[in-house]
Amino acid sequence: MSSTRNEPFSDRFDVCGVTADGAAWLASAGTYPRSTLTLWKEHPGAPVVLPCGSVFDVVSMPAVFGRRMVDRLWGEGPGSGPVATFRGRMLLFAAPGSAQRLPSLLRWEEFGRTAAIPPLLCHGNGDAVTVPALLSAATPTSTDSRWLVAPDTRHPWLPGPEILLWAAVRAARTAVRISIFPPADQDAKVYDVSRRR
Repeated sequence: MSSTRNEPFSDRFDVCGVTADGAAWLASAGTYPRSTLTLWKEHPGAPVVLPCGSVFDVVSMPAVFGRRMVDRLWGEGPGSGPVATFRGRMLLFAAPGSAQRLPSLLRWEEFGRTAAIPPLLCHGNGDAVTVPALLSAATPTSTDSRWLVAPDTRHPWLPGPEILLWAAVRAARTAVRISIFPPADQDAKVYDVSRRR
């Protein structure tokens, strides 16, 4: 293969970092991986629908909450596998089996710690997701999909359900709370005037 930037699969498809090995990993999820790779060689700007459950599962969440989760994974935890955006949602690629296990872990988590976690859509066995194109669109749109953490190896590390639960709980705890009232003065003296005569 040539190392020039003009040929598909030369080194990286885009600044987002999808490599030939990353494309091969993604394509291996499909029934016909060679056909998917051929499609990408001819049309690297084409998104593709791939099945979940065998190579990866995908957890889809609102973009803002997903950003907080990814920040927790990279800032305080082990990092993440591939991460993409699609139509205002964040797609976090996870270990196979995570889609089945994560919802039960979230239900099991008690004491209101998961109340601030928005509904997470878990795509696993029998589901399919649209993965972003290997090349980003020249003009991003509101429905633009792109890679935030692109696949760059044939065997990427993928977080399991326990790690995703940990990141979701921490992201929910750090949610920004906006109030129209100023914060209470912690040193203020409070008097109970209800008992005054």
